[in-house]
Amino acid sequence: MLPLVLYDILSELPGNSWSSNPAKPRFVLSYKDLPFVTLWVEYSDIPIAMKAIGAKPNKRRDGSDVYTVPVLSDPNTGALITDSLEIASYLEKTYPEKPIFPNNSEPLIRAFDSAYGSLLRPAIKFIFARCTEILSPASAKFFIKARSIDTPLPWDAKHDEDWELLEKGYNTVYEWYQKTDGKWIMGHTVSYADIVVACELLWYKRVLREDQWVRISSWNGGKWAQVLADVEKECKLT
Repeated sequence: MLPLVLYDILSELPGNSWSSNPAKPRFVLSYKDLPFVTLWVEYSDIPIAMKAIGAKPNKRRDGSDVYTVPVLSDPNTGALITDSLEIASYLEKTYPEKPIFPNNSEPLIRAFDSAYGSLLRPAIKFIFARCTEILSPASAKFFIKARSIDTPLPWDAKHDEDWELLEKGYNTVYEWYQKTDGKWIMGHTVSYADIVVACELLWYKRVLREDQWVRISSWNGGKWAQVLADVEKECKLT
């Protein structure tokens, strides 16, 4: 089997990886024991690089096209897939061993993915501000231009309010987890829903200052540091 190719975003952090969306297929590929290599792309080069390989653009909320990462290339089938959720769906259908959508749960987990994103999106402006500090100057400038279309500047004007919104959001997600009889969203069965939660948390851990990550880790009795650790262990990324 030829290694699959995952396109991810370069940063100035050790190990490069930082963004939640490319992390999701990385976790899925590792969980499914699929061989893959990573090609790192500067944020400012994403449109040029993705057009060059023939990747499809995503859609912004206003309907305009935007080229994004992650993109997955599978030389075994010739497939080229854009968007972390569509990559997960493709990998599940093409390589069904070790399912990430167990018991035909993909429609429900798609709804979970949307609900989780909508819950947290209003609170993450201050994290965007921190992202500009871990990218190259050219990529930071491009990041601000691209992200401010959907999330208007300034990003750190309501820092305390955003922290309150984020904690409130995770209180809600904690209630979701409390509805199950195991440590996963689906009880005793790990799924893509847990990967979605973990990869968002990984983004915070990689991008925020250590004391800020400690603050998030303390919420809900240490639930979120534990979820991240548990998912990383399941995906053999520890």
